[in-house]
Amino acid sequence: MALIVELDVMLARRKMSVGDFADAVGITPANVAVLKNGRARAIRFTTLDSICRVLDCQPGDILRWTADPPA
Repeated sequence: MALIVELDVMLARRKMSVGDFADAVGITPANVAVLKNGRARAIRFTTLDSICRVLDCQPGDILRWTADPPA
């Protein structure tokens, strides 16, 4: 199972910089990078709520699930 975070796509669509986004959401730019690079192991619902409010989007707009390739 793989969850893909498409935060960079939404930031580009909204023409928003990582710094401005981080300030608006209330997280550090380093944590935005962790999310964008797919290295996050968890996300709080309050953070996800803030992200969706700032980007005016649904969670499905930034999170996508893909199946693992067959072994």
